[in-house]
Amino acid sequence: MLGYTLRWIKGVGEVPAQQWNALALPLATPFLEWEWLNHLESSGSATAATGWLPHHLTLWRGDTLVAAAPLYLKGHSYGEFVFDHQWAELAYRLGEPYYPKLVGMTPFTPAVGYRFLVAPGEIGVNELFLQAIDRFCLQQGISSCHFLFVDPQWSEAMVALGCHRWVHHHYLWHNHHYRSFEDYLAHFNANQRRNIKRERQAVQKAGLHMHTFHGEAIPEHFFSMMYDLYSNTCDRFVWGSKYLNRAFFQGLQRDYRHRLLFSVACTERGASEPVGMAFCVVKNQHLYGRYWGSWQQVDCLHFETCYYTPIAWAIEQGVQTFDPGAGGRHKKRRGFWATPNFSLHRFYTRRLGAILPEYIQQTNEYTLQEIQAINENIPLKMAPPQTQVAGMTLSIQNDQESEALD
Repeated sequence: MLGYTLRWIKGVGEVPAQQWNALALPLATPFLEWEWLNHLESSGSATAATGWLPHHLTLWRGDTLVAAAPLYLKGHSYGEFVFDHQWAELAYRLGEPYYPKLVGMTPFTPAVGYRFLVAPGEIGVNELFLQAIDRFCLQQGISSCHFLFVDPQWSEAMVALGCHRWVHHHYLWHNHHYRSFEDYLAHFNANQRRNIKRERQAVQKAGLHMHTFHGEAIPEHFFSMMYDLYSNTCDRFVWGSKYLNRAFFQGLQRDYRHRLLFSVACTERGASEPVGMAFCVVKNQHLYGRYWGSWQQVDCLHFETCYYTPIAWAIEQGVQTFDPGAGGRHKKRRGFWATPNFSLHRFYTRRLGAILPEYIQQTNEYTLQEIQAINENIPLKMAPPQTQVAGMTLSIQNDQESEALD
């Protein structure tokens, strides 16, 4: 591309926020915006010391950024939420290195939407970037490149360019034109309606009151307190998953609070002294649950803080989807559908390239069957979205095969 320059950079801080966001703001996802990525990196949460070495690919026309690919060199698979540890074990048994690998995603953020950032009217960037990534990986002895939680439409174009698509699933709430929380409840069967009401009443009987704070209304001390709650929850329940530090949360209050929603449980003393909080991100008509914690063990407080109060807020605000975060089959009993998401993979050693694409294809079929089975058991009156799963099965079966690069 005449007049264009490819440049690898060591952090999004090397690019002016305005130029980066000119590409990121039009996207549905909030997690590729400059502020979120920069706070992950500048806080020390996503750095070489934590196994996330920023190595972003950018395309410039003169002094203007026209495309970018957030990428990280990884020496482990932690914080990705796409579990390829068996692949690393296979590589070890084959006598081939698996790490380092190159990963395209927002660190520690299992939310769908990753893609290359491209200015309107720019043609051929996907192919250009893949060629540059292939050259880099081959020259540096990198075993593989992985794009995680990718934008579904973007994945179609990347499969056509030789990427192998692996199917996973997460849980997603859809706003079916609900007029109120009671309207949402009416779509459950009678037994689950009673269960949800009992869960909400348990929090009320504990003397707690729920509040939501969005944007400028969020008290400043909530940001540091959210880190304390997040840290406490990781230490108690999810050992080894404390990926973020206090500086990350405190940094968000300066330039990213317009994207944030806090769901807060308080006593009668008021909202300034929370017992528990959930931290969500919102952009346009999409809500994302990220972190939560509580100082007290209160029956059903997790469900209320992380699901019911954000859902009630989403209905009031006309939000159309709510991704509650990773894990937890208990989400299906709160009206969250199992929904496919995709990762994309390229392999640069002959034996991994010969074995893993076939493994991915077989796994995809089992995953789609699992999604269907989960959705058939959700306690909602409406039918599961079978046509979506069937359509994706057809699309996956038609994926183009590509030869692994040696």
